[in-house]
Amino acid sequence: MSPDSAESSPSSSRDWFFPSPSFIHSTSNSPQSPNYPRKFSTIPRHSRSSPTDWKPPKTSTFRSVSSSGSAAYGDQKYGRGRRRIELIRRIEKTAKQEKEDPVLEQKRDVSKAVSGVKTAIGEMGIRVLGQRVKIRWQMASYIAILFTAFGSLVHKNFSLRNQVIDLQDQISTMNIRLQACNTSDTFDTISILQESDHLSSKGLKILALTVSIALLSTPLFVFKYIDYISKFRSAYNCSEKVSLNKQLEYRVDVLLSVHPYAKALALLVATLMLICLGGLALFGVTDDSLADCLWLSWTYVADSGNHANSEGMGPRLVSVSISFGGMLIFAMMLGLVSDAISEKLDSLRKGRSEVVEQNHTLILGWSDKLGSLLNQLAIANESLGGGIVVVMAERDKEEMELDIAKMEFDFRGTSVICRSGSPLILADLKKVSVSKARAIVVLADDGNADQSDARALRTVLSLTGVKEGLRGHIVVELSDLDNEVLVKLVGGELVETVVAHDVIGRLMIQCARQPGLAQIWEDILGFENCEFYIKRWPQLDGMQFEDVLISFPDAIPCGVKVASRGGKIILNPEDSYVLQEGDEVLVIAEDDDTYAPGALPMVNGASFMHIARPARKPQKILLCGWRRDVDDMIVVLDAFLAPGSELWMFNEVVESERERKLIDGGLDLSRLVNITLVHREGNAVIRRHLESLPLESFDSILILADESVEDSAIQADSRSLATLLLIRDIQAKRLPYREAMVTRGQRGSFSQGSWIGEMQQASDRSVIISEILDPRTKNLLSMSKISDYVLSNELVSMALAMVAEDRQINDVLEELFAEEGNELHIRLAELYLHEGEELSFYEIILRARLKREIIIGYRLANAERAVINPPNKNERRRWSVKDVFVVISEKE
Repeated sequence: MSPDSAESSPSSSRDWFFPSPSFIHSTSNSPQSPNYPRKFSTIPRHSRSSPTDWKPPKTSTFRSVSSSGSAAYGDQKYGRGRRRIELIRRIEKTAKQEKEDPVLEQKRDVSKAVSGVKTAIGEMGIRVLGQRVKIRWQMASYIAILFTAFGSLVHKNFSLRNQVIDLQDQISTMNIRLQACNTSDTFDTISILQESDHLSSKGLKILALTVSIALLSTPLFVFKYIDYISKFRSAYNCSEKVSLNKQLEYRVDVLLSVHPYAKALALLVATLMLICLGGLALFGVTDDSLADCLWLSWTYVADSGNHANSEGMGPRLVSVSISFGGMLIFAMMLGLVSDAISEKLDSLRKGRSEVVEQNHTLILGWSDKLGSLLNQLAIANESLGGGIVVVMAERDKEEMELDIAKMEFDFRGTSVICRSGSPLILADLKKVSVSKARAIVVLADDGNADQSDARALRTVLSLTGVKEGLRGHIVVELSDLDNEVLVKLVGGELVETVVAHDVIGRLMIQCARQPGLAQIWEDILGFENCEFYIKRWPQLDGMQFEDVLISFPDAIPCGVKVASRGGKIILNPEDSYVLQEGDEVLVIAEDDDTYAPGALPMVNGASFMHIARPARKPQKILLCGWRRDVDDMIVVLDAFLAPGSELWMFNEVVESERERKLIDGGLDLSRLVNITLVHREGNAVIRRHLESLPLESFDSILILADESVEDSAIQADSRSLATLLLIRDIQAKRLPYREAMVTRGQRGSFSQGSWIGEMQQASDRSVIISEILDPRTKNLLSMSKISDYVLSNELVSMALAMVAEDRQINDVLEELFAEEGNELHIRLAELYLHEGEELSFYEIILRARLKREIIIGYRLANAERAVINPPNKNERRRWSVKDVFVVISEKE
């Protein structure tokens, strides 16, 4: 049947039934009651109103409607609708009464408990005067009763809450049952329940909004309270000098300074608080769930443009506030990230990061010798494909890298890493992996020698204090020989010392006696040509040193490191010495991987040539300038020169003060055997002072870098250069023109001693050796050829590099520089052969062994430079007496 026919014919319309009040009452207490009614009142379909349009009456109750009946309304169609409304109201009233009855009962219990407490307190007040002790116990008991009553009230409160939950479950069950009768009635009930839920959720939203506002206001009140407390304490307590807010600021500052991640954690906490408070506020002004509101709050924080979709005054106000806080949060986050990146880049730029290397060469300090030192280390590491050199100095990293980039040489695959720091600080030493370095070079500072050596001593103390220990050795450059003992005492076996002034001074003396020897030292000390190497060769055990000399086609043996004598190196040993197990051979070779022993060649026996060496003649030497180790140079000169020699000392130091300084330096004038000191006072850069000297009569002239300008290498070099030019000009004018022309002719002929004569440019009798500190000045003078030879700090850098690569070489250099033992000599070829004789280099070596000498190279009469460790040693060639040989022999 269609709905239209049902409305037109009441008799055929389908009736709808509702349960009776007794059924509702019974089902509210027992949903599973068996007394379910089977008879219902009918209401036509057309008389039912829709769930959305229906509203319950305000004045009637279930009882009044049930008592009036259908006569009160007169129309059965409207009576059915009213009965339905009254049924719903009865359901609500029944549930309300069931909720209110326990509450009333609870209130009665509370009032009873309170009245009982008041009565007890009144009775207790009457008995106070006579029973104080008893009253205390009674008070304790009543307080316990009061707490018990309060606990029971709390328990009842929770039980009532559980009953309310049960009633809500029962109402839900009734709604399900009513849904079987009438769909529209179900919609009405659900809307009522939703309205009640809406009221409860509305309270939660108001609470959430209140909590968020309170939490946002809390910091303001806290800061105001702290400020108030600070002002109150400062007003009433004059002894308190620091206010509470300043103390709080100090604590926060210390926290952020001490803990590196405090700023990031504070930003994270602020972000979480903003998300939580924003979510609570959104939950209070919108209809979304708390989880959705928290997610929406995060989107507002992450992207400030998301709040544009908000609708309504409340949501818009909250979303704008959250977006504003999000912008602040992300601004602070960007600031922290930017600061962290800038700090890291600044740390890298300033050389504060740690060097993660091992087996590298570490250089501590900065001086004008650094360029030459890096060049020699780069050449030494070329055979290995390059190495790692770390430089740490108290300079800016960018400045160091810029200065190194300006150095005009090829690093040959070697990487130079610069770090800024102090070698006196252990943390900075650990930053450059000092414990893993294979060699540590401590450079002397430019300037005062005492201060430089004192700083080197403190650096050695710092290095010995490294807890991890040192893998490599320490090479220390000193300025004064007197401080060498102290440094070795502190460093022990780890330290090798190179005294710059002592090396330069001894080389100057050797070159003054034997002009041209400086070029030999350059070839041996530098890694560009041949240098010293020590290695163990087991196949040579049991062989005599005479046979070892000719066993290396690409090297020249010079000595033996004797294992039985604690590793002592013996230069130029006897031919009969037999190599034992553990002995190592000292050779001069191009590189450590370019030589190896081979089969013994067939060499003709050497014929003995009895040619006496020329006797040493007295010499006259001029020493221009004054420096702190002049006393040591005088001792070396006295050992090298022949008896009757004269040493003229020309400087600005007063003669009486000069003798006092020499005695304070440890020189005993009475023990000088071979030389006589002649003192002259004057300025070496003033021409008239130099003209008072017999410059044309000196065999050698040594120009020292005066200690008055030793703090500046440029000033010292300028002074030495001026002295050199003045002396050359004075000598040229005093020599006869004919002798000068003869000298020019002799330069190209290479007669006996022609190599020596070539080095004497202004006269055929005087050799000038200049000490130059800056290698750039040295190159300029070498190209202009106005000096016989220039000794600079480049030789000291070569010695430092060689000792850094192999500390054993320092013992070899010390013996070659010392007054006793073996040294380098330049010998004329006529001492070993006849004019035009055809010999191999091996045969000349065996002839030199008859005089207990080791020939390491030669220079032909028509060659510009000497050849050290020549190739094809077994190849025969024709020699001339104008040639010269470089030998290692004992000092004469």
